[in-house]
Amino acid sequence: MNDTEEYAIMSADIIYRCKTKGQVLVAKEQKNGFKTIETNSKELEEKLREYREQKKAKFKLFLRVLLVIGLLILVVDMIYALRSYSAYEATDSVERDRSSATQFEMFGECLLEYSNDGISCMDINHEIIWNQSFEMISPEIVICKEYLAIYDASGTQIYIMTKGGLQKRIETALPIQTVCIAEQGTVAVLMKENNVSQIKLFDTKGNELANGKFYGDKGGFPIDIALSYDGTKLAVGMVNVAEGNVSTAISFYNFGSVGQSEIDNNVGSYLIEGVLVPQIEYVSNSRMIGIGTGRILVFEGSQKPELAREIVLEEEILSCFHNEKYVGIVYNNIDEEELWHIKVMDFRGNTIMENDTSIPYTHIEFLSNNEICVTSATECQLFTTHSIKKFSYTFDKELYKILAGTTGQNYTFIFKDTIEEVKLK
Repeated sequence: MNDTEEYAIMSADIIYRCKTKGQVLVAKEQKNGFKTIETNSKELEEKLREYREQKKAKFKLFLRVLLVIGLLILVVDMIYALRSYSAYEATDSVERDRSSATQFEMFGECLLEYSNDGISCMDINHEIIWNQSFEMISPEIVICKEYLAIYDASGTQIYIMTKGGLQKRIETALPIQTVCIAEQGTVAVLMKENNVSQIKLFDTKGNELANGKFYGDKGGFPIDIALSYDGTKLAVGMVNVAEGNVSTAISFYNFGSVGQSEIDNNVGSYLIEGVLVPQIEYVSNSRMIGIGTGRILVFEGSQKPELAREIVLEEEILSCFHNEKYVGIVYNNIDEEELWHIKVMDFRGNTIMENDTSIPYTHIEFLSNNEICVTSATECQLFTTHSIKKFSYTFDKELYKILAGTTGQNYTFIFKDTIEEVKLK
């Protein structure tokens, strides 16, 4: 062993013994060049305590800054949420040359424009992504995530589309009553002719996945269908009129593993006596709503849906609209200057928003930002879920539709001759 190694061993031993005696190491030069350490453990503890307190103070300061930023954002959001506007300015305008039969819908970030002779998909700059021509008498559109189906109500054509264009065209044997589509492109079709109704499921290649027939002379007939987002659950609303009494039966079918052990894949049926339920629709994979006379039915369950609650409505409904979070209803206002009363609820029956309107509306709907949009041919009102009338305006040109923009002040106004990107003022 050489001298260097010996000194290293001795140094390590001295340091160990110093530590065990509570001494803190401070280098001190000896004659032989060897360094020892001598000081007090209290001094080190004091320095460590100061260091920890400094770190804690910096962390508290960081939290305070985050809190202030969060409060500022909340205040700004509340200001915009509670603010009302009475004017707007156009930031961009695109001329359009279409018939009055043209309809519009959002498809993700894209704008769909469709009529009797075809459908087109435009990007945010109003550039055409694709066109699809057809001949339909009454085109209707349904959308789920990345897929859409456009079909001819009372006709026999269905077009399955994505943002890439046409995926499949399906021709049905019977006139179409309604169509539903799932997020992977599966479509459910309710068809009817004379006293016979038929329901079929197709995949995106047009292959038939399931079918069933219903005969009206056997006590009831389908009035509506609903397909879950994942395409595994189908609900069928059946109306029965016997001796002047109306009742609705809603049956659920599961085409996944759970339904394989059930007769005809039926995993549950519910009879609602004395109530007509003309509209049923899935609002998520595990929740379906039924809108009937005097009540809203909420069914929940990822495999075997059950009736979770009935929301009883005290007034006669004039209009009903919904999205994935809320359901809105419109009543008559009695002896009021405002002719109609709007009420929005969540699916537990809690009232979220109430307000009135005097617009002789042709459309009332939720926008993509959850605001309620009321429009007539030349008038518009926007309401927030805070019950604030955000915007009210009478135009000097024919209004077709309003679409929400990326911020609380930006919208797209679609008029007869132009599409305008606007900012509320």
